[in-house]
Amino acid sequence: MTSHDPDADQTAPGEATRDAKPRLLTRVTASLSDPVLRALFTATAVSRVGRGVFLAVTVLFFTQIIGLSAAQAAVVLAVSSGCGVVASFLGGWLADRWSARRLAFSFELLGGLLLAAYAFAGDFVSALVLASLGGFFDSIGHSARSAIIARGFAAEKRVHARAVLRTVTNLSIAAGSGFGAIALALGTPEAYRIVIASAGIVCALGSLPLLRLTAAVDAPARARIGDVRTETGSIDTDAAAAALSERRDWNRRSPWRDPRYLLLTVLSAVFGMQFGVAELGMPLWVTENTEAPEVTVALLLVVNTTLVVLFQVRASRGTHELRVAGRVTMIAGWLMVAACLVYALAAGLPTWAAVVVLVVAMVAHTFAEILSQAGAWGLSFELADQVRAGAYQGVFGMGFSLGALASPIVVNATAITFGFAGWAMLAAIFLAAAAGIWAIARRAAAASAPVPA
Repeated sequence: MTSHDPDADQTAPGEATRDAKPRLLTRVTASLSDPVLRALFTATAVSRVGRGVFLAVTVLFFTQIIGLSAAQAAVVLAVSSGCGVVASFLGGWLADRWSARRLAFSFELLGGLLLAAYAFAGDFVSALVLASLGGFFDSIGHSARSAIIARGFAAEKRVHARAVLRTVTNLSIAAGSGFGAIALALGTPEAYRIVIASAGIVCALGSLPLLRLTAAVDAPARARIGDVRTETGSIDTDAAAAALSERRDWNRRSPWRDPRYLLLTVLSAVFGMQFGVAELGMPLWVTENTEAPEVTVALLLVVNTTLVVLFQVRASRGTHELRVAGRVTMIAGWLMVAACLVYALAAGLPTWAAVVVLVVAMVAHTFAEILSQAGAWGLSFELADQVRAGAYQGVFGMGFSLGALASPIVVNATAITFGFAGWAMLAAIFLAAAAGIWAIARRAAAASAPVPA
């Protein structure tokens, strides 16, 4: 993250409005002078356009073109997510042993080609196989990218890099969704298949900028016991003992032996179910329980995307500090409580009032999302052992994937089933998770504070 510029707040009153709009673009552009962030930014911008196209047409392609039932389409998507859970940890594990940049390039290239192969799917089995492989390799590539961020930036710049990449992700997916509308408008099998194949190729092309990364983002080489030999060919026992000690120390640094990090991962996964509220709970609630027109769902998603693009980078400033990360997560918890309760209040209101209330709820929800992500990034980096950065980021990503898998079940079992009482249950869940993360951050900050002389 870039340091605070003291001159940035000394703007003359007449210049404030004029300078406000370009500030975000200026900060992002300036940060792209870093070659690592520039390569990741370019790769993300290209690949997420393709992903946006794919997301816009996938479900309808399954049901209207291939002829899958709604249940079969749900199974395909669920299995893809399940494969991603396993791959999230595996990607981080591999990134500690092999080149993270080569892993990210290889698997993201392969993932894009698998997306293109969807164009040739013709039945449930072929769609299931492609979805499983695609979800698997995409998650491995994502974990390798997280390891690259953990090693490729100074501590104060990691969260900023994450925020910049999330901003461009939202913009690119939105652009891709617009291109996907071409297939939806034409509605022919040929249009769907051409658009999907094109989207996959674009995703594959997005892996090419990763080739610009240098070996500096890879894990340091570890000594091997078999390599420590003298000039005569015999094993140097002292060097071998040192290498064995290094390996044992490396194994002890596993995230699975770090209860604090595992608890952070679980709580972050629970709070991450707020994405399920936006993707499933909100659309179902709007269409089945309120008088708001169905187009309101699209309006709310536009509000969400716009606010994330405008405020994610700014809201992430300073969250590499443990206390700040904990504080913004707690604020996010209260905002999520407000969002849940306000969503619930939209039921039974007149159309215009329901729309207004839903927009207010989405604004609160989006700022909860923005702040919780900033806090989670800061804590996931700062509380990780940098020697095993890949494994730690893999475990954290796996937890998030599990939360994404559980969120449709939890949201449906609470808000959609019980109405206001269910929304209140969700609010309590999010607040409890945020409070737990805040407590972890506070204790970690206190433990790392210098002892006064």
